[in-house]
Amino acid sequence: MIQLKQVSRSYVHGLKEIRAQNNVTLDIETGSFLCVMGPSGSGKSTLLNLIGGLDQPSSGEIFIDKRPLHGISDDDLTLIRRRRVGFIFQFFNLLPILTAEENVGLPLLLEGIPFLKIKPKAEALLQKVGLGNRIEHRPEQLSGGEMQRVAIARALITEPAVLLADEPTGNLDSHTSMDILNLLKGLHNEGQTIVMVTHDTKAASHGTRIISLRDGSIAEDTVSAGMTQ
Repeated sequence: MIQLKQVSRSYVHGLKEIRAQNNVTLDIETGSFLCVMGPSGSGKSTLLNLIGGLDQPSSGEIFIDKRPLHGISDDDLTLIRRRRVGFIFQFFNLLPILTAEENVGLPLLLEGIPFLKIKPKAEALLQKVGLGNRIEHRPEQLSGGEMQRVAIARALITEPAVLLADEPTGNLDSHTSMDILNLLKGLHNEGQTIVMVTHDTKAASHGTRIISLRDGSIAEDTVSAGMTQ
């Protein structure tokens, strides 16, 4: 369960205060697939960053499985991000000097776990996302869709409470986008909690719930049929 209670986030730009989140209260059930939509500047990415602990609220409270993300030290926040949250970005964020399995294993390497212990799990995850034959390839040797699959495997290696995806198909062609969305849908069917920011209504149809943001507030909150299988 992820809970946001009256969360606001404000920034000062010159002499003007910009409120990117405005008293947002939101419960995200374990095992749900929430899609976040809205026009540019509506606060979509800010909301995702707050849930993932990449940003802190100006006011309000945020919890993941009853553990607070607000009012804690940077070190504690870093540990929660590393262990409880998996991130998938539009531009993959893979390290070019590392192989696919090394990129996947990176979060556990940062925990001080020897790579020989990580390697079997990284290889199993690459098999899971359909890249069992790309284990030793570096990002420059992979297509965009393959790089996103590596990024998904990397996000899963810590067995996160929630998978956060920020426009995960925004840099891919339509066919590859559908492959990635079907992969995320499959992970959700296995019980993974997912929060995905998207501007694409077809992508959002993969989710079980859609919220639309406007000016930092929730304008609509609807249950999706999740019709795309």
